[in-house]
Amino acid sequence: AVEAEKQLRLLNDRNTDAYLTRIITRLAAYAPGAKYPYQIKAVNAAEVNAFALPGGPMYVYRGLLETARSEGELAGVLAHEMSHVALRHGTHQSSKAYLAQSGLGILGGLLGKSAGTSNIVNAIGGVGLNVMFLKFSRDDEYQADLVGAQIMARAGYDPLAMASLFELLRSQQTTNPSKVEQFLSDHPSSADREARIRTQAASLGGGRTSVLGGFDAIRSRVRGLPASGVKQVVAQSNISPGLDTLVGGQVVARVDPPSSRFLRFEQPASFFTIDYPDNWTAYPSGLAVSMAPEGGVITRSDGRQVMLYGVIVNHYAPFAGAQDRWRGSAQRSYVPFEDRTTPPAALQDATDDLVSTILSSNSYLSAEAGPARDERIDAAPGFSVLMTGISPVTGEEERVTLHTRGLPDGHVVYVLFTVPGRGYDAMQPTFARMLRTLVVNDDAAHRVAANSPPRRRQ
Repeated sequence: AVEAEKQLRLLNDRNTDAYLTRIITRLAAYAPGAKYPYQIKAVNAAEVNAFALPGGPMYVYRGLLETARSEGELAGVLAHEMSHVALRHGTHQSSKAYLAQSGLGILGGLLGKSAGTSNIVNAIGGVGLNVMFLKFSRDDEYQADLVGAQIMARAGYDPLAMASLFELLRSQQTTNPSKVEQFLSDHPSSADREARIRTQAASLGGGRTSVLGGFDAIRSRVRGLPASGVKQVVAQSNISPGLDTLVGGQVVARVDPPSSRFLRFEQPASFFTIDYPDNWTAYPSGLAVSMAPEGGVITRSDGRQVMLYGVIVNHYAPFAGAQDRWRGSAQRSYVPFEDRTTPPAALQDATDDLVSTILSSNSYLSAEAGPARDERIDAAPGFSVLMTGISPVTGEEERVTLHTRGLPDGHVVYVLFTVPGRGYDAMQPTFARMLRTLVVNDDAAHRVAANSPPRRRQ
């Protein structure tokens, strides 16, 4: 919530927030799961949107307040967003995307401190504290629709109002696309969503309506308040504009060539070892480590740091069943394994999931055409996928290479190499040597994070 409110301009209208609080208090009394302290604030933005964060913070844009035709339609969106919280969809997504408490994150971006250094909070250029947990699967959206309809019915709202607002917003895709594009992006539309809600509403006894009252007055009040004039987007852009120190339109970062002398990093729980140039610094955290040269990590004006040159080694554990993950893969426009007629093997599936997560979190990147390349990494099967794009930090080409190596229990060790395109060829010998030195202990415990300091030797 703190990060979101740094990006958002709140409406800060006491009457509007009080009215919204009355609605979510009523809905929360019938929400399943834990009794989270739901709170809500209005955002001064013309776009139609609403979102909720894990644990209960909720936000509704003035564009939705101005567009909804009734309290029931507004409550329908809020019940849908509340359902994502109650069902822990966002918690699942953030666990999958970040190092977090368990050390099992995909991008390995939240890494610890070393003496005399600041935290590295971005794993690869452009990957920051984006709100990955606002992006849900189609199944999650279906579930939030159905549970939201149940909440509405129990709270006294007609669940058909949720379907009627979704129908209205979908119709505005052609008449006013800029106003609804973010909502429809965050809430992927499908042909049968509204039909599903209507069917659910019928089974719940749709048609009953009991509202708090005051919607028309609040909508009129919001329409009369000054607009911010700024389009506000959360989770769609990983890098906020205007925060980096630029010279000639590009970030200045001076990086010395990698040394030919290497040190060895040993993960504290003896999970893996890897060699790295002795003029680089290793930033360990739990099961992960980031390694970067001086100048390879730049500090933005907001205090966050971005890795432009460097390497991440981390661990990944699948979070869902294989069949569910395969069905999700088959819905995507890109997977590194093009044969979708049968579920892929565990390592193929994990590689696909990692690539898709990186691409969805970093819209400027795209994966090279064709299937993933087969590799042998530390005498075990592996894959690699190259992703490229124009970095929003530097304005120049960035290349990110993902390497995956399977573990006997279906988990994965992965390595991310990141470098600007102009330095790709020069860095390849160093990256190749580092990958050759990766040694993984398949028998080491890798389900918990270790926090002891790293050990280095020549």
